[in-house]
Amino acid sequence: MKKHFSFESITEMPKHQKTHFINSLGGFKSVSLLGTKNNLGTTNLAIFSSIFHIGANPPLIALIFRPSPPERDTLRNILETGFYTINHINESIYKQAHQTSARYDDSISEFEATGLQAEFKNNFPAPFVKESNIQIGVEFKERIDITINNTIMIIGQIKEVYVPEESIGEDGFIDLEKANTVTCSGLDCYHTTVKLDRLSYAKPNLEITSLL
Repeated sequence: MKKHFSFESITEMPKHQKTHFINSLGGFKSVSLLGTKNNLGTTNLAIFSSIFHIGANPPLIALIFRPSPPERDTLRNILETGFYTINHINESIYKQAHQTSARYDDSISEFEATGLQAEFKNNFPAPFVKESNIQIGVEFKERIDITINNTIMIIGQIKEVYVPEESIGEDGFIDLEKANTVTCSGLDCYHTTVKLDRLSYAKPNLEITSLL
């Protein structure tokens, strides 16, 4: 039997309970580490589960920032320098990744605080996470202020990608399980995945077939 929740009953939930309820309601999400650096050279690392695909041509990716204050070092660094990295989280680093959500002073690098390694390569201005198996270098392109809840959408163009060779199929499909990428639900629950199937392109009057 399903329990019913109205808008009113959700609104009246205690803040902590409502936050967990709504954050897990949307289902499984991608979760990654965003690497940035300010103009003084201080690196920053923060975990995000609000990253989503915008388009493939040009290759665009977006993320949502919650209202400020508190001051968001990642957002400030992106707007200041124009570059950031998105780094997939795997089973060996998910606890360190989660620790980056702690509110460190802006003079402290989360790389150093968590023991993760900042990796600079190919002259890209922002730091990658060395322990991440899939790394994406992104250039800031557009900011959209969402007035309904004072959040900010940041859209970036993908400029650099590093993926394990064995994880890339002939058709370009990336097997995230081979790369050991984890997913999340809510704010604090991490999951490994089991592939169910990969299906053919859907067309009217054509039977769907498995691509595996």
